[in-house]
Amino acid sequence: MLTAGFRFFFLSAGLFAVVSMTLWLVWLGIHAGGGAVQAPTIAVAPYMWHAHEMIFGYAVAVTAGFFLTAVPSWTNTAPARIVFVSSVGGLWLAGRIAVWFAAFLPAILVAVIDLVFLPILAVRLAHQMRNNPQPRNLVVVGLLALVTAANLLVHLEWIGWTEDTAAAGLRFGLFTIAGLITIIGGRVVPAFTRNALLRRDPEARLPKSRAPAERVGIIAAIAFAVAMPLGLPGWLLALIATVAGLANLTRLLGWQWRQTLGEPILWSLHLGFAMLSAGYLMMAAAHAFGVPHEVAALHITGIGAIGGMTLAMMTRAALGHTGRPLKVAPPIAVGYVLIALAALVRGFGTELLPAAYYEVVFLSGALWIAGFSLFALVYWPILTRKRPARRETA
Repeated sequence: MLTAGFRFFFLSAGLFAVVSMTLWLVWLGIHAGGGAVQAPTIAVAPYMWHAHEMIFGYAVAVTAGFFLTAVPSWTNTAPARIVFVSSVGGLWLAGRIAVWFAAFLPAILVAVIDLVFLPILAVRLAHQMRNNPQPRNLVVVGLLALVTAANLLVHLEWIGWTEDTAAAGLRFGLFTIAGLITIIGGRVVPAFTRNALLRRDPEARLPKSRAPAERVGIIAAIAFAVAMPLGLPGWLLALIATVAGLANLTRLLGWQWRQTLGEPILWSLHLGFAMLSAGYLMMAAAHAFGVPHEVAALHITGIGAIGGMTLAMMTRAALGHTGRPLKVAPPIAVGYVLIALAALVRGFGTELLPAAYYEVVFLSGALWIAGFSLFALVYWPILTRKRPARRETA
C-alpha cells in the first residue's frame, strides 16, 4: 500500500470520505433530535470542521496521490519511495487527527501539524520538476502554495489571531482546487477521450482544443479563487465567475462528450467538468442576484465537480498504474451516479424545499457515503495488492 503515492492517498481519501461524512451526519442527527454533544473533540463549529476536512483532508489527499504519480511521468524522474510516501502519508493523517482532537491541543500546534504536509509535498514536486521546468507544470506548485495559504487563513482565525478569515479561507481553498481541475482536467479529459475514440474508430470526430477558451478559463478560475479572501464587490466576483464558467463550458462542449456516453470511465470525467462549469455559473448568479444561495453553488462545486472529478480520476489512474484494463466495474459506474446525485440533492434540495434541510442533507450525505463505499470496496484489492503479472501471448 505504501509502494506508491496513489495507492496510499487514493485509498485513504476514499475511506476518509466515508468516515468524515458519517461523523458529520451523526452530529447532525444528534442536533436534529434535540440533543447535543457534551464534550466535543473538535474546537470549532462542526460545520466548519466538515467543510475544512472535505477540502483540506479529502481533496488534498487525492491531489497528493495524483501528483506523486503524475509528476514523475511528466519529468521522467523516479517515483517517490516508500520512506517518503509513508512519511508524508503520516503527516496527512496526523493533520486529520489533530483537527479532530483540537479541543485538547493548543491551536497553534494543531495549525502546524495540519499545515506542514503540503509544503513538503510541494518541495518534493518542485525538486522533480527542475529537470523539466515547464511553466504549465510549475504552476501546480504555485497552486499548492495557494491551498496552503487558504488553510493558513482558516487556522489563523481558529488560533484567534484574525477575525472572519476562516470562511474566506475555506472558499479560497475550494476554488483553488477547482482551479487545479480546470488545468489538469482540461488536459486529461480531452486526451483520454481522444485515445478512446481513436481505438474505437480511427475516423471518429475527435475532441477539439479551443486555446482562447482554455487560457481564459484557467486564468479566470485562478483569479476567482484568489478573489475569495479579498473582499471584492459582488458584481466583480459574479463577472469573474461568469467568465470562468462560460469559458470552461466552451472547452467542454468541444470534447465530444456525446460519444462517451457508453463508457463510464469517460463520461464520469465529462460530468465532473460539467459540474465545475455549473458551479462557477451558480456562484456568479448567487453574487449577482442572490439566487441560488451561495451554499448551493459551493456544494455543486465541492461535491459534483471536486468529488465527482476526483472519483473519476482515482478510479482510472488506479487501473492504469496497476496494469489493469481501463474499464471500471459496474458498481463504480453506480458510484459516479451516486456522487452526481449527492451534488444535485444538496445543491438544489434546500433551494426547492427549505423546510426539509435535515432530510436533504441526510439524503445527500447518504448518497456520498454509498458512492465512496463502493469505491473503497472495489478498489481495496486493486490498491493494496501487487500489480498483476502480464499474460504472455503465443
